[in-house]
Amino acid sequence: MSPELPDPLAPGWPLPDDDVREALAAAYADGSWGKYHGPSSQRLQELLAQMVGSRHVRLCSSGTLAVELALRGLKVGADDEVILAAYDFPGNFRAVEAVGARPVLVDLVGSADPAVASFAWSLDAEQLVTAFSPQTKAILVSHLHGSLVDMPRVCEVAGRHGIAIVEDACQTPGATVAGRPAGAWGDCGVLSFGGSKLLTAGRGGAIVTNRDDVLQRIKVYADRGNDAFPLSELQAAVLVPQFGKLAQANERRLAAVRQLLADCGELPGLTPLALPAEGDADRPAFYKLPWLLAGNDPDCDSPRFEQLRRSFLMAIQAEGVPLDEGFRGFARRTTNRCRVVGELPQARRAAAGTVLLHHPVLLSPPETLARVALALRKVASALFS
Repeated sequence: MSPELPDPLAPGWPLPDDDVREALAAAYADGSWGKYHGPSSQRLQELLAQMVGSRHVRLCSSGTLAVELALRGLKVGADDEVILAAYDFPGNFRAVEAVGARPVLVDLVGSADPAVASFAWSLDAEQLVTAFSPQTKAILVSHLHGSLVDMPRVCEVAGRHGIAIVEDACQTPGATVAGRPAGAWGDCGVLSFGGSKLLTAGRGGAIVTNRDDVLQRIKVYADRGNDAFPLSELQAAVLVPQFGKLAQANERRLAAVRQLLADCGELPGLTPLALPAEGDADRPAFYKLPWLLAGNDPDCDSPRFEQLRRSFLMAIQAEGVPLDEGFRGFARRTTNRCRVVGELPQARRAAAGTVLLHHPVLLSPPETLARVALALRKVASALFS
């Protein structure tokens, strides 16, 4: 381990916040912390509606449950198909199965040439048409790792074929896609307030929609004499004061990503996310910052490659850098559980080679980011030069 690097480099999460402390004290003082409904839940719904530009907001117990409720609100069920990227959060695949539907896997955006020095962790909208079948009922689209899906194209293709869209913005609250808020493009948008998210209450989620029929079906399904999948008033109380700081924090994280990637330069063996240009209508939010490890290695499904990533992560974590592996993806799932469109080469590369930097380090001082870049250059050079 380099003696000049602190261990760990990233601050803990959530960060200390006096406004959250005061909100907790206020919820205790007025007794709302022990009630089914209270002023904080109402205010949280208003803030979410303003952020996304939605008429309806339904709070719930998690982002994963929000996806399931959105699908149920869209009447997705047995014998239906839902298209999603073959590299995605595992809970999304399970949510499709939970409503009785069949997942259909499409690839990520990418080049057929594995040596191309760019990569996107986004569903490829151009593959949607070839994935449709008479059973296709919905598309589940996730903005992952700061990579934004081409929502204008997704909406164009889905609209032509009468397919509903669930837009997963759990990792990207406050981001914009082509000038519109993430979560505002689909029939439903979903958000998460899980323990490490950019807006955090330990647990929780929300569905946003402009469709009255979708909201009504969600209400009917969740009503078991009371809301069966609630977000508590106490969780809402700690989320409300975070909204006023989200836009500034997102800008700080984006600026930090630009600085960090510039400080890293071209890293041997690591392909970074391509960022939108300054002033672009796409403004990502960074829950995780990704790199693709050894993206030009044709043997990414092998045990040798798995050991390569393990060695890289052990070395970089020894430097105090909070990097970890990405999702396992679904490309290896059997056809008993899903329908697969094509060979999914980009999703396989992402599952085998994604490494992720946790977002708290992006709120660190510039000198800390420079040290992260130094550690990345050191380890990448040692393993791949």
